[in-house]
Amino acid sequence: MFEKVLIVEDHQSIKLSVMQTLTDLGIDASKNYAYDCDNALLRIKAAIQANTPYDLLITDLSFDEEQGDQVITSGAGLIKAARNLQHSLKILVFSAESNAIVVSRLFEDLEINGYVRKSRSDTEELKNAVEAIYQGRKYISPNLQQAVRAKNAHDFTKYDITIISQLAKGILQKNIPDYLQNNNIKPWGLSSVEKRLNYIRETLDISSNEQLVAFCKDKKII
Repeated sequence: MFEKVLIVEDHQSIKLSVMQTLTDLGIDASKNYAYDCDNALLRIKAAIQANTPYDLLITDLSFDEEQGDQVITSGAGLIKAARNLQHSLKILVFSAESNAIVVSRLFEDLEINGYVRKSRSDTEELKNAVEAIYQGRKYISPNLQQAVRAKNAHDFTKYDITIISQLAKGILQKNIPDYLQNNNIKPWGLSSVEKRLNYIRETLDISSNEQLVAFCKDKKII
């Protein structure tokens, strides 16, 4: 099991809960925590310099604003900085964020190893996540898996977002080619627009353009 874990959480009650979860797994994290991202990064740097690097970073995404100048104000910023210092560091995000697009990008862009959404059953999920990551597997909360799979079922291109955005504005499908041609966006033929929308709907198992627009709004794609 991991020997050295850093917890980054600005709410004390949650921090204590995470510590207890780690204690149940045989990990002593009683002195390895930070309430903000700047101090967390300092701890990571110091551990590397002392040749006792952290094995796992558990961090929230959002932090309350504190007085004074904070260089790193978000969990995503901390993850990027930590990766630059120690690429092998395992990272588990523990956050209330439930947007599938945001979660997917954490895995794709920041190469996190696990994501647990704060919820009623998060203590057990944290245990499962830490164990999974230690065993070399990725972990994502079960209540987010379906949403993330749906998002990943289709990788929306700029062209896709453009034509769906036009639908969201109330533009009829048959009139979208005029907008595309006026803005030199290819392909602008009606057949191309129809085929692309059909493909997206089939991939996502969505039956109508109205449902597709609602899906994209809900997932903050548009």
